Amino acid sequence: MGEPRGAHVPVLLERCLDLLGPALARPGAVHVDFTLGLGGHAEAVLERYPEAVLVGLDRDTEALAHSRHRLARFAERIHLVHAVYHELPRVLDELEIPAIDSGLFDLGVSSLQLDEADRGFAYAQDAPLDMRMDQSRGITAEEVVNTYEPGELVRILRQYGEEKFAPRVVSSIVRERAKARIVSTARLAELIKDAIPAAARRTGGNPAKRSFQALRIEVNGELEVLESAVPAALDALSPGGRLVVMSYQSLEDRIVKRALAARARSTGPVDLPVELPGTGPTLRLLTRGSELPSEAEVAENPRAASVRLRAVERIDERGKRANQPSGTGRERSRTAVESGGLRRRRPGPDHEGEGEA
Repeated sequence: MGEPRGAHVPVLLERCLDLLGPALARPGAVHVDFTLGLGGHAEAVLERYPEAVLVGLDRDTEALAHSRHRLARFAERIHLVHAVYHELPRVLDELEIPAIDSGLFDLGVSSLQLDEADRGFAYAQDAPLDMRMDQSRGITAEEVVNTYEPGELVRILRQYGEEKFAPRVVSSIVRERAKARIVSTARLAELIKDAIPAAARRTGGNPAKRSFQALRIEVNGELEVLESAVPAALDALSPGGRLVVMSYQSLEDRIVKRALAARARSTGPVDLPVELPGTGPTLRLLTRGSELPSEAEVAENPRAASVRLRAVERIDERGKRANQPSGTGRERSRTAVESGGLRRRRPGPDHEGEGEA
């Protein structure tokens, strides 16, 4: 197989490896790459941890083919599966793997998808309106744009793209599709640009980016899938296991934050000096809030500019790590947080997620 179309620089690679390292160092550690992409993060894991076993998931069959070629020398230690990340329980059951030691989500659009004009993700290049991450199934952006009711389109652009001019954009779309079906990314981008007031177009980048993000999320059901995928990943972690999630826009990060925070705090009565059984935190937060990329990282890899990284470690309800000696108890803490997380750069405005596994 030839080189994949598009660049593939893994985002925050060393930071991910540092955070996952204690779990990956276990003998025979099982690592799940939930968004395998072109295999950059996965390759680094397999190279640095020669006993680690990889389970790589991706809904994009072309990405899987490239990763299978790239990781061929690790064939005895990899299981690459055509699946969406919320399907982890089924995948682990089929592989007869009871629990995992580490996991990585690198959300958003992969470099392979973004750099291929014919996939329809990029508003800067003309292509068919597709936007499916899995081209073997599902509806296309063309179907959404041309068949959804106006009110539903407004909801999608507002909710998934946070587009404040959604009614104007949708009115433009509806007028155009009444004359001829909208089939190309260039035509859609032009309609969106013309619908947004000139003053608003002067800032914030390409005026089509929010609407394109919203359509992509709708086509791929990204947020609904993520809502169930993060809890499934946490359930699969063994004690001492670690999970890293990188998101690229606020809607994703909000879902991740809620899912992690819910398990990192006590659910028992606040006035008790000790935890009741089953009410203690089951996660320790390894980052304080979301970590942002350094200026050097962004300079080297511009697609890391909007990334937000969160990481956790699975603990038992008494707050113990795996292999930690038993003590006489622990002081009651409402939230389990490990010190040392750094916020390294002021966040910029959200823009379309562009990660690469």
